[in-house]
Amino acid sequence: MGKGEQISSSSLIKPLINGNDAADEHLKGVITKQDIVEEVKKQLWLAGPLICVSLLQSCLQLISVMFVGHLGELALSGASMATSFASVTGFSLLMGMSCAMETFCGQSYGAKQYHMLGIHMQRAMFVLLLVSVPLAFIWANTGIILKALGQDPAISAEAGRYAQYMIPCLFAYALLQCHVRFLQTQNIVFPMMVSSGITTLLHIFLCWILVFKSGLGSRGAALANSISYWINVVLLALYVRFSSSCAKTWTGFSKESLQNIPTFIRLAVPSAVMVCLEMWSFEMLVLLSGLLPNPQLETSVLSVSLNTAANCWMIPFGLSASVSTRVSNELGAGHPQTARLAVYVVFVMAIAEGIMVGVLLLLIRNIWGYAYSNEVEVVRYVAIMIPILATSNFFDGIQCVLSGVVRGCGFQKIGAYINLGAYYLVGLPCGVLFAFVLHVGGQGLWWGILCALVVQVFFLLVVTARINWNEEAKKAEHRVHDSAIPVEFIS
Repeated sequence: MGKGEQISSSSLIKPLINGNDAADEHLKGVITKQDIVEEVKKQLWLAGPLICVSLLQSCLQLISVMFVGHLGELALSGASMATSFASVTGFSLLMGMSCAMETFCGQSYGAKQYHMLGIHMQRAMFVLLLVSVPLAFIWANTGIILKALGQDPAISAEAGRYAQYMIPCLFAYALLQCHVRFLQTQNIVFPMMVSSGITTLLHIFLCWILVFKSGLGSRGAALANSISYWINVVLLALYVRFSSSCAKTWTGFSKESLQNIPTFIRLAVPSAVMVCLEMWSFEMLVLLSGLLPNPQLETSVLSVSLNTAANCWMIPFGLSASVSTRVSNELGAGHPQTARLAVYVVFVMAIAEGIMVGVLLLLIRNIWGYAYSNEVEVVRYVAIMIPILATSNFFDGIQCVLSGVVRGCGFQKIGAYINLGAYYLVGLPCGVLFAFVLHVGGQGLWWGILCALVVQVFFLLVVTARINWNEEAKKAEHRVHDSAIPVEFIS
């Protein structure tokens, strides 16, 4: 390797992170172009399948809303409101709680205690299904709750009917998240891609039949969601049961899964809080839009914007999961320099992705609204929102990968505090100010979220810049050799 092909560790990473480990002889080496290329390959190999799975699973709700959008503005507003309400009160909570499996199953798999992965999954399924019962009661009264919150009566009634037909989704989604985490911790991602792809294709056909041919209208789209989620669960369950890849990790149902449930809950609750704080703030945009003048138009456009942002977010989400895995693995292996390199690589990838997606959104801004509605007014409003959306997507991608770094280092509590301050002390108050005081409308709500993202990125950069990678490698070494769950996770 020639001299020109070598880059010093400090000169490569220092613009992003101030390393504090110069005394470590291992960190005095050099990082070559080959090292960078290999790191990019590793991250793409991890992120690619995860992006596909997330996109395909999120497409179920997106496709349903698209079909309903062609039934009229009221139907679209009701379905959008119900979908946002369902995300706030159900999906985000269940997904967050399932993230506890990443710690339990990941540790068991690393320790080669393969049978424990099945135990942890059964325990998670039991807890999440139990939690789904009161959530189902909330969904059954969606219309009443939304009306009590001051939403438009017609939209509330439409959303209530839509949510009632989505109740079976809750239990399927709980089981689905458990299976996804179970397979993910074993690096089994391609079967999830296949099952998600099959489900998405079937969902398009189901929506067409149930929305336009059965006479159910928007309720048919909600019912199609329920059926599709259960199809995905059955496919993954069959794979786990009969695949040789899971022979060691799934050994059948066991009474052992009913033990140590409080331990799982103590980890699942903070995991859910970290996820929900961010997701709830975005979903509240649609709920707040119902209080604006011309609520049907504002709710429809904010829903289209939210769905678009959510799908664009899936790409940095995959990068976030990738860097979280890379950082935690390399710190656990005692390679802080490689962990720093992973951060540098994913940071550059996030910036590039944000620019490319932003340019694409701007190019299609005048036609994108037609994917959701035939109303010219909706399409024009969506075109106005796209530039704001592209800017927020850029910052959202950066914060997403930096959040992955935070998780990889074990700073979940710090991340939760940052999310709380950025979204609830800055973002939502600014959104209310712009929308209701300065009368900017739905654009003002999204400007508030953009303010939150800027604050979030700033503080995450500060946290990342202050990481002492040598110290974090030592902490990770202690965690790897500790048979108990780390105190910081269960306190």
